[in-house]
Amino acid sequence: MARHQRFTTPPSLVDLDLIAREAFTTLPDVLLHHLGDVVIRIMEFCDTETEEEMDLENPFELLGLYRGTSLPYKSVNDIAAQPDMIFLYRRPILDYWCEMGEDLTRVVRHVLIHEIGHHFGFSDEEMEHIEE
Repeated sequence: MARHQRFTTPPSLVDLDLIAREAFTTLPDVLLHHLGDVVIRIMEFCDTETEEEMDLENPFELLGLYRGTSLPYKSVNDIAAQPDMIFLYRRPILDYWCEMGEDLTRVVRHVLIHEIGHHFGFSDEEMEHIEE
């Protein structure tokens, strides 16, 4: 995984997408095998509906979001209207990155793992173990 990339301008949606795809490849095979058709999307911010639904004071509070039915709650009889999706929000991620001074790749990977953890129904402790 590329570390400590230097940016002379803020990383774009495309830059974050590339970083997320690279981070995705570093996940344990057992997770990748069971992710199925989860779609990863990079957006500037969450939409207004999500902001209201989650009662956010501002959209910078949300770095990522899992939308779908977690695996523990899925049934073979379910008919999916939409694929499960993981959203990563560029501006809040960049804000966090600047504020914390961490490597951007690590920040993106952390958010990605956290949201994938929601897909699997993992606890915070299980997600931390995956990050290690």
